[in-house]
Amino acid sequence: MAQLANFYTPVSGGLRTCVSQTGRHYVAAGHDRLLVVPGTTDDDSTSPLGRQVTIRSHVLPGSGGYRVLTDAARVLAVLEDWRPDVLEVNDKLSVAWLAPWARAHRVPLVMFSHERLDEVIRVRVSRWLARPGAAVLNRRLHARVDRVVVASDFSAEEFLPFGAAKVRRVRLGVDLDVFRPSAADAVSPADPVEVRLVLVSRLSKEKSPELAVEAVRELCRRGIPVHLEVVGDGPLRARLRRRAAGLPITFAGHVPGRARLAELLASADIALSPSRAETFGLATLEALACGVPVVVPRDGAAAELITAAGAGAVTDGTPTGIADGVQALLALPAPARRAAARATAEHLPWSGTATAMLDCFTELLASADVSGPRPPRRVLRPSASESSPAARRRWSAPRRRRRTRTG
Repeated sequence: MAQLANFYTPVSGGLRTCVSQTGRHYVAAGHDRLLVVPGTTDDDSTSPLGRQVTIRSHVLPGSGGYRVLTDAARVLAVLEDWRPDVLEVNDKLSVAWLAPWARAHRVPLVMFSHERLDEVIRVRVSRWLARPGAAVLNRRLHARVDRVVVASDFSAEEFLPFGAAKVRRVRLGVDLDVFRPSAADAVSPADPVEVRLVLVSRLSKEKSPELAVEAVRELCRRGIPVHLEVVGDGPLRARLRRRAAGLPITFAGHVPGRARLAELLASADIALSPSRAETFGLATLEALACGVPVVVPRDGAAAELITAAGAGAVTDGTPTGIADGVQALLALPAPARRAAARATAEHLPWSGTATAMLDCFTELLASADVSGPRPPRRVLRPSASESSPAARRRWSAPRRRRRTRTG
């Protein structure tokens, strides 16, 4: 199989985590994996996680430093050499030139949608233009791929009008061994003198981090002793620092390493997730796994994760509403809200995400849904048990050279 992703860097957030974690489980299940990503230099390396091809690419203007694959010929040459059985693309920019190749080679093309186009467009133009413009683009994307994978109902909304049969909902996961409650919770006071808040987010316009800053201002006005730690970086960093002047807020910047991030999350009392554009809310899930309840807006996908009383507070998303959510959670016993948060996350491991994706691939390979006439496809053998060597799923037929249609 092949995975392709733009916006994939050492400091990327949820997209990189998703691609890396699902890829890890694909390999563990016995599949050969190729990952194609943009970078500052060319590279072709192999590791226990499969083969990774990095293609020197340009920075996308206005993206905050993210690079995108623009040399389609080189990418397609890599795919020709690899001859994948399934192509998973984790961005929308590449679909236009990947779709013809996938159709010609009868390779199922699965697009994992990590953002809502209307929300991306909205932060740059008016909302009145965002919805119609996004609808036109989404209709084309929906027509070009064989499956659209979304992580939430909120994310699915922009594709369902064009046909629900192609849309698959696959929830993201969390590493429950890394993101877990701190052992210090058992001895920490139930009612801390200072309420520790945390925001893990890219500091960009669509993430609305300024709402967390203003919520702290409101909590201070109410006389509630709080301290907010902002974890993450982005183009709004300097502006947010100026806005937070005089408030009990510190900026940790980008935190390398998932273990260190988990420690920071687990040390907090409450996490804030102010973005209304989240198509899942991976940082929200990671906080929940650490036993930290989260205040989220009712708009967006993060609210779909708050399924247990005490695991979080769903608000109107305004600074006043966020402050109200913090106070509502503080009214609950600390052990109860921590237990509710952890319990909410425990049924969402990354293995479940990868299994759902592999099931989607198997369905496509065994069906006639791929656009254009196809020869018989390979299918995945069902696992004998989750713990036995036979559970390592492999393609049931040896690799054969495909013939492309002519004429």
